[in-house]
Amino acid sequence: MKIILYMIVMAGVTYLIRMLPFTLFSKKIKSVYLRSLLYYIPYAILSAMTIPGILYATGNIYTAIIGFAVAVITAFLKVPLIGVASASAAAAFIAGFFI
Repeated sequence: MKIILYMIVMAGVTYLIRMLPFTLFSKKIKSVYLRSLLYYIPYAILSAMTIPGILYATGNIYTAIIGFAVAVITAFLKVPLIGVASASAAAAFIAGFFI
């Protein structure tokens, strides 16, 4: 019975989070500052969620930084996502042998 109650509460919270912006902001937002702020929020939240995970994933900060640096460089060179992930994982793995 508790699990069903938890699921109902989670569904309600998820619905409220998605429904409230539509009800609170019924008019188009005209403020350039607020629109630009809202535009960058998803990127900021994604970065805040993934960067700590990247830096603590290997258990060694140095191998994580090397893997992160390889990921940034390969992404800057417009390598496809699978290539970026593979290169950064390989770099962190190889760096683990030397550090």
